[in-house]
Amino acid sequence: MEIESSIQDILYQLEERLLHPEVRRSKEDLMTLLADDFVEFGSSGRIFNKQQIVEALIQSHTEQMELKDFQAKILAPDVVLTTFRVEKYNEPREVMRNSLRSSIWKFIEGRWQMVFHQGTPTMVPSNVNQLKVN
Repeated sequence: MEIESSIQDILYQLEERLLHPEVRRSKEDLMTLLADDFVEFGSSGRIFNKQQIVEALIQSHTEQMELKDFQAKILAPDVVLTTFRVEKYNEPREVMRNSLRSSIWKFIEGRWQMVFHQGTPTMVPSNVNQLKVN
C-alpha cells in the first residue's frame, strides 16, 4: 500500500522532532507524542514503557542527532511503520554513532502517536544507504 506524501511528511517531522533536545527534555511534549500503551525495545535488550522512557529522556544528556534515509509504510489504515537511520555527533560534528530505528505510529483521537520504537546500534558507515522497507 503506497503512503500519501502528506502522511510521510508528518511522520518524518514527528520523528525528527523527537530527536531535538528541547522535546526530549519536555515531559509535556513526550506525553503527547507517545501513546499510553507505548513500548520500546532498547538496545540494551530491556523493554520500556511510556513512563520509563519519558523519565529517562528528561534526565538524559542529549547529543546532536540527524535523521537519514527515512521511509514509511502503511501497515493498516491508521497504522504506519517508519524506518530510518540516526547519526549522533560530537561537538566538532564528527559522527560518533549510527543506529537503525523503527517506529510504529497510530492515528489516535485525531493525532499521530508512537506506539512502538526500537533502535539498533550499527557500525555501518554514514555514506551507505542499506535501509529499504519492502
